[in-house]
Amino acid sequence: MQATDHTRTIAFDAFNRLSDKAAGERIVAARARLGKRAVLLCHHYQRADVYRHADLTGDSLKLARLASQSDAEFIVFCGVHFMAEVADILSRPEQIAILPDLAAGCSMADMANLAKVERCWRELGTVLNPDEEITPVTYINSAADLKAFCGEHGGIVCTSSNATTILDWAFAQRGKVLFFPDQHLGRWSGFKKGIPLDEMEIWNPDLEMGGLTPERIRKAKILLWAGHCSVHQMFQLNNIQRFRSEHPQGIVISHPECAFEVCHASDYVGSTEYILNTIKAGPPNTRWLVGTELNLVDRLAEEVKAEGKIVQFMATNICMCSTMQRIDPQHLAWTLENLAEGRVVNHISVPPHEARLAKVALQRMLDLS
Repeated sequence: MQATDHTRTIAFDAFNRLSDKAAGERIVAARARLGKRAVLLCHHYQRADVYRHADLTGDSLKLARLASQSDAEFIVFCGVHFMAEVADILSRPEQIAILPDLAAGCSMADMANLAKVERCWRELGTVLNPDEEITPVTYINSAADLKAFCGEHGGIVCTSSNATTILDWAFAQRGKVLFFPDQHLGRWSGFKKGIPLDEMEIWNPDLEMGGLTPERIRKAKILLWAGHCSVHQMFQLNNIQRFRSEHPQGIVISHPECAFEVCHASDYVGSTEYILNTIKAGPPNTRWLVGTELNLVDRLAEEVKAEGKIVQFMATNICMCSTMQRIDPQHLAWTLENLAEGRVVNHISVPPHEARLAKVALQRMLDLS
């Protein structure tokens, strides 16, 4: 990821002192000046005082599509860095992808980097022929260079919406899958495809040969990278057990980034878009326990309250995507006012050779979805 700050930008310091209300007013004014030259994309996990300014909202797959379809000159991504990278890769060359705060990263994505994945590939090569026997699959929550790695090695990108479909494609290419960076999505998707748990091994990138013997590598159908989402790992089986004891008629729905035992104990498991659509389509006067990020749950609870639906957050502690929270009204106001003055800040630009290979892996996913 490269970030370009043009000279003579409006300093951020003055914006940092703004109240949320004042920043919101300046966002509205700057957007009016920009008109259709800028489009604001917001992920469902985005904080409410930023989310309300969005032109387009969705989960990772939906936003990837929307980024590729936008006609705007500037794609302002209120999400995290890998989302802005995807927007840059899929948009036209003359379009500019922008991330209002460069510190908005993803702890899961950081758990797999190119050096470790390339070392894994080399180590697997001492047991197998990876380019003939293993399809690399990277979750969209990953850096552009890992998507490029998959493009170069016959692999593909997946999202939580389409992971099982992607596994079908991956196994049609080769007999094994290396799935990174989220072990939980990989395990749940493999389980849904009927793969026994003992044929899904965790690859620990900090250990030689991933901590596995050659025999275990040969037996495994899926090698699961030892990564996870810091938000979804907070949800526990005992949260569900307590809810069911208190509300026997209640319904549990979870994101597949949750641990296997949480997914297995849930009534429904799916992406953020799936969670939203399922609860909105559910019967009135129902109670739901939801295992995903708090901003989404709170927003959804308000939307369906009039139907008598009660939407309850699964964890007992506050559990937000802390890096997504870095995109605040102050950073968004600063970004848009600079654009309105003709200055680009926080331009996300993936190197061309990397973008070309990453687009191969992303396009394989989009063609299947």
